[in-house]
Amino acid sequence: MKNETASQIKSLVLPFTAVIVIPAPILALTDDFNLGWGLGLSVDILIGIVGFMIIIVGLYLLIYTIRLFSTIGKGTLAPWSPPQKLVVAGPYRYVRHPMISGVLLVILGESTIFGSLVIFSWFALFFVVNVVYFRLSEEPGLVKRFGEDYTHYKNNVPSWIPRLRPWNDDRSGE
Repeated sequence: MKNETASQIKSLVLPFTAVIVIPAPILALTDDFNLGWGLGLSVDILIGIVGFMIIIVGLYLLIYTIRLFSTIGKGTLAPWSPPQKLVVAGPYRYVRHPMISGVLLVILGESTIFGSLVIFSWFALFFVVNVVYFRLSEEPGLVKRFGEDYTHYKNNVPSWIPRLRPWNDDRSGE
């Protein structure tokens, strides 16, 4: 249990880096640290509230998916301790990469709150890098690890834009 907790904490280094370690110096070095967009106090407060809500949704999604990796998958989000079982529950029934979507939402919320096009650029770059990484590395590795189960899942659940209805593995009745 102690090793499992330590491994989970270590695995948080990746999302923490994406949402704090990289954006903070970007804001500091670009002098892009503002609250709001300069559209007037009431509009900036409203935009800030929207940004904060986006961050809350992203954090919830991130925490929820990390828990699913631990409880169902018996692993972590870190490549050195990946899930041992394919996780196709919760938000994974709607979209294949909800954990990264959670991180993306946090970064998007940050760019909204700070009125920062530079942080938005980090959001876009992070998205593109992950699309390429998942396509070229992560997904072929998942096919190797989980075989037909992952291929069937991949054929039924989209990568980034969620399904309207949750996917149910229809092979159980075959």
